[in-house]
Amino acid sequence: MSDQFEDEDSAVQDFLNVLEEHRKNCEAEGKYVEAEIARNRLEELRLHEENRRREAMRSRQIAERLGVEEAHMLEFQQFNKVWDEKMQLYEENAGNLMSNLKARQKGDLQEFQEKLISKPLLPKFSKELLNLRKIQKHLARQKDYAEAHKMKLKADSLEGWELEKQQNQRQQQMFKKEAAYKHKQQQERKALKKRIESGRLSQKRQRQNDLERLLQRYQNVKQELEQQQNLERIRAEKFFKRMFRRK
Repeated sequence: MSDQFEDEDSAVQDFLNVLEEHRKNCEAEGKYVEAEIARNRLEELRLHEENRRREAMRSRQIAERLGVEEAHMLEFQQFNKVWDEKMQLYEENAGNLMSNLKARQKGDLQEFQEKLISKPLLPKFSKELLNLRKIQKHLARQKDYAEAHKMKLKADSLEGWELEKQQNQRQQQMFKKEAAYKHKQQQERKALKKRIESGRLSQKRQRQNDLERLLQRYQNVKQELEQQQNLERIRAEKFFKRMFRRK
């Protein structure tokens, strides 16, 4: 920027002005050799000063760009740190939820199994068995113990078969109820896993969106700086032509 350059190194500029005045005086007084020396010295000093200021501007602009890069890297590192911690916390919470659910389900299943086992078997005998028992008692009342004994053996055999059958049926029903209960618990775990995965994907999308905004903000700052520096270089070149390349 011209104002910036005009304010820099006023002593150098004053010296150039003095040397230019000396050249003019030598020219006016006919001291052409001294005027030539002064003119050459002026050109050397002007070229040196122009190069010095151009290099200073280039160094400063590089430093500004590096500053933007460094600030972006720090922001990017902080961004990753915050999001890594956030996602780690989410995974820990998700793990705790799943562990707590499994522990609760284990206790619930054990309680459910105990209730199934503790429920007494209430046998329901067939009409045939009930009739045999009835005949058995009738024969016993008739003092026909031999036939009553035969009838008892027959009824006992049928009762044992029916009890075993009902016990097997009860066992099968218990297996089915337990399988249904386990399936229900499995569905509950699947639902929790689905919610956890949905939350995980939501976090990943949010992280990606935040990252894109961060990168876009960086690109905007970088582009704005490039535009400012380009404008500064254009103004500087105009200043150099006006201040250092006068005839």
